[in-house]
Amino acid sequence: MSGHSKWSTIKRKKGAEDARRGKIFTRLARDIMVAARSGGDPNANPTLRTAVEKARAANMPKDNIERAVKKGTGELAGGELEEITYEAYGLHGIPFLIQCLTDNRNRALADVRRVFNRHGGNMAEAGAVSWMFDTKGYITVEAADLDPDEVFMIAVEAGADDVEVSDDLIEIYTPSDQLHAVGSAMTDHGVAIADAELAQFPKNEIELGQKETLQIMGVIEALEELDDVQQVYSGLSISDEAIAALEAA
Repeated sequence: MSGHSKWSTIKRKKGAEDARRGKIFTRLARDIMVAARSGGDPNANPTLRTAVEKARAANMPKDNIERAVKKGTGELAGGELEEITYEAYGLHGIPFLIQCLTDNRNRALADVRRVFNRHGGNMAEAGAVSWMFDTKGYITVEAADLDPDEVFMIAVEAGADDVEVSDDLIEIYTPSDQLHAVGSAMTDHGVAIADAELAQFPKNEIELGQKETLQIMGVIEALEELDDVQQVYSGLSISDEAIAALEAA
């Protein structure tokens, strides 16, 4: 798996802790608001449907979900969030893309810059890092009780580029313009989607030693703790040994 998908797996395992802190509800609500800008009907908006399903899986109250949808469609005030992507270099030359949703651009930038000042690295000009990444559709499906071959066929016939299967997860990669089509095909065939998003994947991953890898993963965690940060992508290649070390810690 790529560094992005490995880190996503780690985050899923840590999801219960995030839920206890209550931070996950804020991010889920923002996901719903942004998705609802394209339409407030989950049946006609696959991105919104996935965002709502994720919120329900995290036990987000129904009223909170409905309020987030209405903010996104403009029926309620409070949905005026700006999408911003910051670019940066961390220690050891690792490139970063940091996607934010914020109602205060200055605060978001200051918080992101503070993390790099504290952990090493620096902000970069627009375009200095983004060219190192490709935008792809990324869909994850829980593997339990599913036939991986059947999921593979559904995905590929709907336009997916690649499908990777592990013990508990099926990962589907699509061209950016085929994400909704593949996601809809999964749903139409009764396959429950755990997550679906347009994600950034590095064209070339950088391998570091275990100590340095954990150092960079600490920077990713610090960024993801920021309220305005929705997604963090890096060019780091995460080894199985580094994941084991992080889980042991």
